[in-house]
Amino acid sequence: MPRTLALALLLAGAAFSAEAQDLFIYGGPIYTGVDSAPTAEVVVVEGGRITYVGPSHAAPDFEYIPHIDLKGAALFPGFTDGHAHLDGIGWRELTLNLEGSASVADAMARLTAWAEAHPDGPIVGRGWIETRWPEARFLTAADLDTAAPGRVVLLSRADGHAVVASSAALAAANVDASTVAPSGGEILKGPDGRPTGLLVDAAEQLVAGLMPQADPEALRNAYRAGFRVEAAYGWTGVHFMSAPWRDVPLLEAMAEAGEAPLRIYNSVTPDGAAALIASGPRSVADGRIITRAIKYYADGALGSRGAALFQPYADRPETTGLMQIAEQEIVPLYQAALRGGIQIATHAIGDLGNASVIEWYQQALAGIPPSDRPNGEDVRWRIEHAQVLRPADYHWFRDLPIIASMQPSHAIGDLHFAPARLGDARLDGAYAWRSLSDMGVIVVGGSDAPVERGAPLIEFYAAVARADLEGFQGPDWRPGEAVDRATALKMFTLWPAYASFREAELGTIEVGKRADFTAFSVDLMTAPAADIPKGHATLTVVDGVVVYRAD
Repeated sequence: MPRTLALALLLAGAAFSAEAQDLFIYGGPIYTGVDSAPTAEVVVVEGGRITYVGPSHAAPDFEYIPHIDLKGAALFPGFTDGHAHLDGIGWRELTLNLEGSASVADAMARLTAWAEAHPDGPIVGRGWIETRWPEARFLTAADLDTAAPGRVVLLSRADGHAVVASSAALAAANVDASTVAPSGGEILKGPDGRPTGLLVDAAEQLVAGLMPQADPEALRNAYRAGFRVEAAYGWTGVHFMSAPWRDVPLLEAMAEAGEAPLRIYNSVTPDGAAALIASGPRSVADGRIITRAIKYYADGALGSRGAALFQPYADRPETTGLMQIAEQEIVPLYQAALRGGIQIATHAIGDLGNASVIEWYQQALAGIPPSDRPNGEDVRWRIEHAQVLRPADYHWFRDLPIIASMQPSHAIGDLHFAPARLGDARLDGAYAWRSLSDMGVIVVGGSDAPVERGAPLIEFYAAVARADLEGFQGPDWRPGEAVDRATALKMFTLWPAYASFREAELGTIEVGKRADFTAFSVDLMTAPAADIPKGHATLTVVDGVVVYRAD
C-alpha cells in the first residue's frame, strides 16, 4: 500500500496495512540509543526489521525500496509511553475536555456550552484541576447544577482520582448524607452533612454505573481516536495501565483487523487477574497486543490528597491519605501472579504507599521460590509513579529489583502544589528520577495521559529541565533530580522495552531489531531545553510501516 494512502486511512480511523515494509531512511541526525555507536546517517529496513545502520557511504544501494528523507528532522528509536490509559485518551477526544480551564467560571462555561450542544443524555468530562484557579477550590454539585440544570453530569479531576457529580447524578446513584464511603474512598460533605458532589478514589465507583461508555461501537471509536492521537504524537507503543479486562478481546480483534497501528502492552484491571493467571500471557498479531501484567492500586493521588503518607498532609493535617488495599489481601494476589508468570504493576504515590508496596513485594517474592516461578528471578515487577519516596527506600528498587515507572510531567505540574501538600523536607524523595537511575534502577518514562497531555516532547523536556512549560522551577524544586539527555532517551525507548520483556527486539536502532522509529522536528539531544516542547513529531514508524507522517 502506498504510504500516502496508508496515512490517509489511518487518519480516517480505518484499517491500515500491517504488513511489514522496506524503507531507506536518511537526511537527518539518527540517534540509535546504542552507547557504543550513538549516531548514524542511514537506516535500512527490510521486512520490518533493521538490516543496516551506519554511515551513508557504506549503505547498500537500495533504489527499489521507498526512501524517506527526514529533511533535517531527528530520528530516534520508537518512543514508548510507559504509562498511559489508551481508553481515556480516546474518550478525551469524544467527551467534554476541561484541560486548561482557568477557573471555576471557565470550566462551567465550557460545561454550559457542551450541554447546549448535547441536549440529551449524561454529560461526562475530564481534565479540571483547581490548584491554579483563583477560586482555589474543588468543583461542587452546585456548580454543575447551575451550569447544566437537571442534567446528570460527571466531571473527573485531571488525575482521575476524584469526580464531581451533579445533584441529578448523586440522586440517580442514591448517594446522600447517609451514604457511607467505601474503603479507600471519601465522600466530601459540607457543614450541613450533605455531599458536596466530590467523590475521591474508591468512592468514584458509586457513580460508575452512570457512565455512558459501555456502547460497543462508541468504545471502538474511542480506541480508534486514542490510536490516532498517540501515533500523531510520535508514540510507537503504549503500556496501557488499568486496561479493562473486558476490553482486551476488542483490542486483540482490532489488531487482527489491522486497526491497531501501535504496540500495546496491557496491564489489566484486577477483575481479570484470575483469568490472566490461568491462561498465561496473551499475544496476538505478531506481538502487536500483548497482555501479561496486572495493575493494582496501593493508594490515591497527591492532588486530591489520596496519596498515602507516613505523616499528615502539610496543608490538611487531619489526613494522611487513603490506602486502597491491605497486606493480607494483596500478598496472596501477588504470589498467584508469580506462580502464573504474570507481571505485577502497582500504583503507589505517597511515601507510605510506596513503602507498603516494597514490603509486600518482599513478602511475595520470599514466599515463592524462583523454582516455582515460570520467570524464575526475572519477574520485572513495577511500581507505577513511585512519586514520593523516603530516600532510605531507594535501594529497594535496585536490590529487589523494582522497575520505577515514573511520569516526568507530573513533577512540572505538581511543582505548583506539591510543596504545600508535602512540606519542604519530603521533597527530598519526590520525583527522584536522577537518584534512582544513578543507582542503576530502570526508570520507565510515561505520561499518564489523559491525566497529563501525553506528548512525548513535554515528557522529555520535563525529564531534562524539571521546570514547567513557562520555565518556572520554583524555589529549590530539587533541580539535581533532572536527568541528562541520554538517560531521558532510555526512559522512553530502551527501558520501556525492558519493562515489557522486549529489549531484545525493541528500544534501540540496531541490526536485527524491529523497525520502530520516531522522528521529531527538534533535535532532542542538542536543542536548547526550552525549544524541545515547541517541536512536533514528523514521522512514526512501527514494523517498518509509516503510521503517521507530518507532510
